[in-house]
Amino acid sequence: MSEIISTQKAPAPVGAYPHARRVGNLLFLSGIGPRTPITNEIPGLTLDKNGNFETFDFEAQCRSVFDNVKIVLEASGSRWENLVDVTVFLVNMKRDFHTYNKLYAEYFTNAQPCRTTVEINSLPTPIAIELKCIAVIE
Repeated sequence: MSEIISTQKAPAPVGAYPHARRVGNLLFLSGIGPRTPITNEIPGLTLDKNGNFETFDFEAQCRSVFDNVKIVLEASGSRWENLVDVTVFLVNMKRDFHTYNKLYAEYFTNAQPCRTTVEINSLPTPIAIELKCIAVIE
């Protein structure tokens, strides 16, 4: 059994893929970033006309990406506590890891999924963080 899941409550994917896919009792989330669902804006980020950062708030992006993951989990019939694996993509490990790790501990006090954090050169939009998650559906 395989089911494709998309929701209007989460930011639209930037390509031809669903928000999540259910296979049996496992839920595989596509990479989810911090863009806001309705406006598609990136929290804490403003760019000048050349695409350079004018303001940057990594904590706002972290909180937003966690909220977006929760939205997709709930739309898929799962929940935050059912996460079993999280892969985190950061575009600047030195600058952002400490803040990310602090917020991760705040959001994951009860849920303890496995976690991998990697630094990458860039993401498809000017975001600084993206999460790829696996959860169970009870």
